[in-house]
Amino acid sequence: MVRTGTYQFQATFGALFGFRAPSVAALGALAAWIAVILYASSNSIVTALVDIGQMNPVAGGRNAITYTNLYILGSVISLLPLALLYRRDLKRDNLRRLTRRHWSLLTVSAVLSSVLTPGLFFYALEHTTVTNIVLVGRIEPPLFLLATWFFLRERLNPWAMLAGLVALVGAIVIIGADSGMVSFGKGELATVAATLSFIASTIVTRAGLRDVPIGVFAVFRTVIGASLYFILVTAIFGADQFQDLFAPVLWQWVWLYAIVVIVLGQIAWNFGLKHARAGEVSLATSFSPMAAILIAMALLGEDPGPGLIPGGVLIVIAIVIGHLGRDTAKDQTAKSKDRHVVIRPYWEIPGWMPNHVAVRPLTSTAALATPPPGDKARSKGRTDRQTMPSLQRRHFPPLLNGKFQSS
Repeated sequence: MVRTGTYQFQATFGALFGFRAPSVAALGALAAWIAVILYASSNSIVTALVDIGQMNPVAGGRNAITYTNLYILGSVISLLPLALLYRRDLKRDNLRRLTRRHWSLLTVSAVLSSVLTPGLFFYALEHTTVTNIVLVGRIEPPLFLLATWFFLRERLNPWAMLAGLVALVGAIVIIGADSGMVSFGKGELATVAATLSFIASTIVTRAGLRDVPIGVFAVFRTVIGASLYFILVTAIFGADQFQDLFAPVLWQWVWLYAIVVIVLGQIAWNFGLKHARAGEVSLATSFSPMAAILIAMALLGEDPGPGLIPGGVLIVIAIVIGHLGRDTAKDQTAKSKDRHVVIRPYWEIPGWMPNHVAVRPLTSTAALATPPPGDKARSKGRTDRQTMPSLQRRHFPPLLNGKFQSS
């Protein structure tokens, strides 16, 4: 069905434009790159919109395009597209399957990822540059690997850890090259706290929410996150913080943040994850820090200083190290699968025919414990000769170099 639809799309595309349409895998890779660019530009877009609000104040000289207004209004606007995008996940049966533990973990994840993390990042944007936020955020990959190893008992990939540390050194070089020393202010400290909050939310999600549909997770996190964020900001700063929520200048520009960054970013990312190869998605996400720095330079006129080139080279080296590690891990996994094979009796194969045998990775001993059909037939008064062909040598071709050769 999908293949037929793909062929029809390619035929229609070729008839309209005179050349063959790209494959779905190529479109998936393109979507992954678009999503990475959109997400990398999010901080720069938010900062640019706040600057526009400062240049166009409302009555009383207030700036209506604040970080809090953008987040609340953007979340509300994005709910309808998200609900349409994930309408299959938001069925009543899926919601009924969720236990009290699921809802509790969803709430914790929403507080961490949609209340605490954006609040800290907005505070960081008020006190430092987008470039510094991106660079300080390079502490996330190695810390995340350590967290998954410590809390989830996942295997620690040394190549990924080395790549994360090299990228972190590159970030330190860029930050410290201008002044000769690495200085941490309020913005940088808030970035560290936001990164830790994001890691914690990811750990909660991986530990207890793997079986929750992505649509339920995305919509619930948006609703609960925006609601709790509104309550928290109102309790701390007062209701006047949102008095300009319906200002025309805010509604004029909030669509850029809600539609481009939130909605289109998620659509492109989900399409890329579904159709692109894992290596292409990984390559695209690896360039996210450099893309964010370049976008901040182009959109906001930020200057990372003389450390951009040497630090950027280190970040690129880290990307190469990470991909070498992934290729090495794939090769080791493939070799391990070649060394561990199980020869299954042909009576266990659906629709078996003589001289057929199956080879599969050694993942369990369940197949070895399965009794032949002759054992089951004894209770019916039949003999093994009547129910199972004789196991002659000709039924099992010789195994040579891990592959079956015809005799």
